[in-house]
Formats: sequence, structure tokens, C-alpha cells
Amino acid sequence: MEKAKTKNIICTSAQNSADTLYALSSAKVESKEFWRWGSDNNLPEALAVLSRRATAHRRIINDKADYISGKGFNYDCTAPLLGNIVRRANGNDESLRQILNKLAFDKSLFGNAFLELVTDENHSFLSLYHQDATHCRVAKDSQHILLHHNWMQFRPSEAISLPLYPAFEKQSDGTLRSVVHYKDYEPMFEHYGVPQYIAGLNVSAIAYKTDRWNIARLDNSFQLSGVMMIDNAVDSEEEASRLARMAEQRFAGKPGQVMFIIRDESSDDNSRFIPLESQNDGDWKELHDQATSDIVVAHSWFRSLSGLDYSTGFSAERILHEYEVALNTVILGEQSELLEPITHAINRILQIDCSSLEIINRPPTRSKPGYMKVWEARKADGLEYDESDEEQQKFLAELGKTSIKSDN
Repeated sequence: MEKAKTKNIICTSAQNSADTLYALSSAKVESKEFWRWGSDNNLPEALAVLSRRATAHRRIINDKADYISGKGFNYDCTAPLLGNIVRRANGNDESLRQILNKLAFDKSLFGNAFLELVTDENHSFLSLYHQDATHCRVAKDSQHILLHHNWMQFRPSEAISLPLYPAFEKQSDGTLRSVVHYKDYEPMFEHYGVPQYIAGLNVSAIAYKTDRWNIARLDNSFQLSGVMMIDNAVDSEEEASRLARMAEQRFAGKPGQVMFIIRDESSDDNSRFIPLESQNDGDWKELHDQATSDIVVAHSWFRSLSGLDYSTGFSAERILHEYEVALNTVILGEQSELLEPITHAINRILQIDCSSLEIINRPPTRSKPGYMKVWEARKADGLEYDESDEEQQKFLAELGKTSIKSDN
């Protein structure tokens, strides 16, 4: 049986407040129907919660999914059926780009993604549906995927079993269905993939905790912690405790904690507040910055592509350079992995040639060489173009000169 990757995954309890973290429990889910995903079968839920807590971590996941899913598709316009799938991939009116974006998001977040394929016995249609990875588990036969709405309260009678592609099985509604399971390879893990940022889970938690600490300071108006000594006449220790609790409720906050000490009445009133100053603000900032840098490294991503370097100035040249590196080292490979089963299914079921289907990639800032012609630039951007059009035969450099002359 597959062993858990780690026992120190951080997640948030639904019963606790939003800023409370705890380690995943080691409780085992006893079931013979599926392979556990994590030591307690709740690893995807824990990863999803963490992504909603760490700002930089979530931004990188969002941006990776957007870059991988591209800006649309280029395809042969003489293949109308292929165009229909690109524009409307399923009965929910989702485009192929929307489906791909969800798959890329799940794969970046969980290291796993699931795509459901639906057709009929005559292969008269093909619909593509994204399935939420948190609802999916691998069956013990390793040939099926089980879908359930709540794995913390799993009931076999409520689960839906679908075969892994390329196998199809007939369902109660008469359709044939199958599931493609995308997963990132990791040694020692056979049934589920492991997200690329697995080594950065702890630093993601650090980044979240430093943010939470700053929020607590802001809520307390950055008041100092300290000791409040009050001289007052009290009849008993109970009365002194009651007075201290009232003062604490009225004046104390977090992290500006105040300890109240009630003293017996004396001839002079020596009530005073003794502040406990903290000199570690710089350490907290450095810790947060280091955690953010480690998160970027763990994701195999680039700072400028997630807006993490704008504080030092906007550099279009650096963004374009890092985008080119990301395109050739991360984006194109992920696109090929996600698109290959889709094009294979379209070709196999609908007998459509998908060789012309390719994702449109555009850099976050525009920068095309001056020697590129207008029609070539429009093609690269996925726009309509006409090679025979005289205006589109001009070079981009010529357009720049014309613009400069007209301005003068």
C-alpha cells in the first residue's frame, strides 16, 4: 500500500476560527474500496485549505494555471466538429480552454487532475468534464476512479465508479464514461501524484503565520504587551481576580497581551504600566520574505511572473525573459501532458484529425520583433489573418516608424 508522503501537512479546521492551524491527524480511514490519499485520506482537502491561507502560494498556483491553459486555441477552420469542441466542450457550455484551466489548476495544486469523458455506443458525440480532485480516489483495483461528494463521511453506496481511460463503461443513463487521471510522478508513490511544491509546504505555512501575526498586531492597533500593576483595596483573592478579568476584557488585546496584578492598598498609589517592548519586527519580515522566496523555488516558478518583484520596479524585459524560460521549461511540457489524452480521445472517438489543435501562448507583456509581419503577429496572437492582404504584409517595425512620424 502507498505510504503517506508526510504527516506534517497543515490545514484549517472547519470547527475552529479561520486563523487556527493544526496538523493532519493520523487517523486511518478503514476501507477496502480505495487507496487512501494521504495518511488519513484528507490530503487534498488539507492542500486546498492551505492554498486559501498563503497569499504567495495561491498566487503562483493561479498564475501557473492561467499560463498553462493559454489564451485559446489555434485549429484548422475546415474542421467544424473540432471547432465545436473548442467552443463548447460539454453540456455546461464550458469551452475547452475553461476545462484545461481547471485541470491545470488542480494539477498545480494537488499534483493530480481528473477529466471525465462521455460518449455513446455509436460515438456520435464527445463531452469533456472536469472533476474536482478532492472528490476523486483511486479504487483498489487501480483500474477505476471513485467519485464521492464527501470523503470524510464515505459511503460505498453513494460513490460513483468510472474506469480509467482508455476503458469505457456503460452507465445507467446509457452513456459510456471514462476518466483520465493526470498525476505528477514521485518515487515511491504509485496511486497518486505529488505536487511539485511538496518541499515547500512548511514555508507556505510560515508565510501564512507571519501574515496572521501582522493582522493580529493591526487588530490591536500595534499596542505593546506589558504588565499593569494596580493598587486597590480588595476584600479577597476572588475579588482581585474578578477585577483583573474585567480590566483584561476592557483593555487587553492580541498580540498586545497585558497581565494585570492587583496589589493590596498601600499609603501611596503606585499603579503603573510596565511595557514589554519587542525588538524582533525585522526578524519577522526577513522570515516572511525568505519563506516567499522558498515558495517560488519549490513551485519551480519565477518571481516576476507572479508579481512578486513589482516593489523594486516594473521590468518588462525581465518579465519577458523569465516568461520565455518558463515557456520552455514548464508551460509547454504541462500543456502537452494535459492536451495529449484529449486529442487522442477526439481522434479515437470522433475520428477527427487534431494535429492542427494547439494552445495559443502570449507573454504577459507584448514584445514582438520588428522583422515580424503583421499577419504573422496576428496568427501568433490567435487572431484572424490574411497573408495576401497588402496591409498585413508590412513589418511591425514599419508600423512603429509610421506612428512616430504621425506623432511628429
